[in-house]
Amino acid sequence: MAANKSQELIQQLLQAEKQGEDLISTAKKNRLAKLRLAKEKAEEDLQAFRAEQEAKFQKETGTKAAADPTAELKDSTKAEIDMVSQDYQANKTKTIQYIVSKVMEVSTELTDTQKQALKTGTV
Repeated sequence: MAANKSQELIQQLLQAEKQGEDLISTAKKNRLAKLRLAKEKAEEDLQAFRAEQEAKFQKETGTKAAADPTAELKDSTKAEIDMVSQDYQANKTKTIQYIVSKVMEVSTELTDTQKQALKTGTV
């Protein structure tokens, strides 16, 4: 009987070991399945994000491509030309008066350096 009893215990031990291995195997399969699901979900989220960003990019570039860059440049150039014209008109009379006053203001006296040069005969 003791041999029979030990055989039963060995069988129980082997069965428990097999159940443990089955449990571990099932846990590994479940873990892999969850990882696959998580990966698939992440890929779906990534695809949605990429599509959203691509649509946003296309919208932004579409509006920029539709806009005429030369028109914007023409507007800014015209504004700058108008500013220069205003400055010209505002300062024209002052500049003319300054130049005329400098031309009409001729000194009739010789400077000390000029007098010295005449005395020494270097000129």
